[in-house]
Amino acid sequence: MNKRVTLEQAATLAAKWRNEGKTVALANGVFDLLHVGHVRYLQGAKAMADRLVVAVNSDASTRAVKGPSRPVISESERAELLEALSCTDAVLIFSEPDVRTVLRAIRPNLHVKGTDYTPESIPERAEVEAWGGRVAVAGDPKDHSTSELVKKLGR
Repeated sequence: MNKRVTLEQAATLAAKWRNEGKTVALANGVFDLLHVGHVRYLQGAKAMADRLVVAVNSDASTRAVKGPSRPVISESERAELLEALSCTDAVLIFSEPDVRTVLRAIRPNLHVKGTDYTPESIPERAEVEAWGGRVAVAGDPKDHSTSELVKKLGR
């Protein structure tokens, strides 16, 4: 099964899954130079829900957030790597500066961020809670970083 979807397809899938009584989680990030911290985050998010949708920052939004030398890996290849993980059910690429547009379309039961956040510090918390969703944190301590890997590689 091809897990790559558009935002509209992800919204339709999420609605279908919720109608089937399944819980839907959304995780998001750049996922440049996929590493064990990313995998632990996504596995943790999947453990909290029946279905996991992953929203990946586009190349342009990654440059806006991380600077002109990023991403190292193209959006298409980053999405393909995430599709290959057994914990992901759908993967989409988004171009907005933050994930709010994706959240509004998908309306997940759960929005999961990495351990660099606390539930109280998740920027989209109020928005998610407004439709009855909740936020959570998953993954290992922030001991792994793509930025650190990039520095080690001398890029």
